[in-house]
Amino acid sequence: MLRICFTILVFAPCLAFSQQRLATKDLKELQSRMAGSFSSEAQSKSDSDFFHIVLHMAPIWKNSADGFWLYVEQAVAASADKPYRQRVYHITLNDDATIASQVYELHAPMRFAGAWKKKNPLASLTTDSLISREGCVILLHKNRDGDFAGSTHDKDCPSNLRGAAYATSEVVIRKDRMISWDRGWNADGQQVWGAEKGGYEFLKEKK
Repeated sequence: MLRICFTILVFAPCLAFSQQRLATKDLKELQSRMAGSFSSEAQSKSDSDFFHIVLHMAPIWKNSADGFWLYVEQAVAASADKPYRQRVYHITLNDDATIASQVYELHAPMRFAGAWKKKNPLASLTTDSLISREGCVILLHKNRDGDFAGSTHDKDCPSNLRGAAYATSEVVIRKDRMISWDRGWNADGQQVWGAEKGGYEFLKEKK
């Protein structure tokens, strides 16, 4: 049983997830849910503690045989052309109940700003040019309702942003939205960055 807690009002305070057996079709379904453009505009209008953030995830290296790869770009809506986070996610079946989403950074990432709009984003790069964020893998499980949910493990994901010693990430991925809660903690376990109330709710834009 995997237990993930959110204090965000649109969800129950604590959701219990019964792990379901997974197959390749579930990995493909997760990739389909993650790919696209998302926005937290609705949440920001109802709660001023949350900013209007845009999130884009574009499939890359589509002929790869080792799972699915996505280019990820996140920015404040008012400065959409200046993303504050650019990553590459690699999702694979970890075992028959777990999907792993490994996180990578890019060298000089701003040169790829807006690449999600292209037909073949990051086509000039290969996997060996990525920087792996060791310890920051997110392990996802599928619950009885068909949602994917998971998190990083304990204090394994290092971070030095704004005085942090480590970061944690929790995520729930539904068919029409994604809830993401990223936080940084100092060595004493005190939160130093990230939302305090709960995760950001990103609604998926309709095609």
